[in-house]
Amino acid sequence: MEKWFLKTGKSMILKQGNDFCLIECKATMKKIIAIGLLVFLGISCKDDAITPPKNKIDKETMINILYDMAVLEAARSQSYVTQVNYPSSVQFVKEKYKIDSLTLAENTKFYASDLKGFKKMYEEVRNRLEESRKAAGDVVNPNPVNASEGVVK
Repeated sequence: MEKWFLKTGKSMILKQGNDFCLIECKATMKKIIAIGLLVFLGISCKDDAITPPKNKIDKETMINILYDMAVLEAARSQSYVTQVNYPSSVQFVKEKYKIDSLTLAENTKFYASDLKGFKKMYEEVRNRLEESRKAAGDVVNPNPVNASEGVVK
């Protein structure tokens, strides 16, 4: 189907297939475009609430899963040996919490649909990671070197 516009003075001619339509002035064309845009926005901006998955994981368990995945990925990224010796974070989580990858994906999508809530979950994970780092730092290096003093004395 062939479509094209022909502008003649203040009028526009729209050819669609074998039919011609005369659009009298630019104001009418602007109204048509505005109505089309409103219809498009009305259709595309509807609220698509994500329903909870069939095997919903509670929020605290999901935070624990995200924490475990972050810790394991950090450990795996340290060297090639740890990448070989440690299981993937998803595999570890599936075994520890006895869930399948579909359940994990559906729950991640469900919690991520609420951006503010998901951000709070990640802030809690970050706080736990920070606490773990501080606790491990005290064990590994009980007398840390002050960065302003420099490494070489």
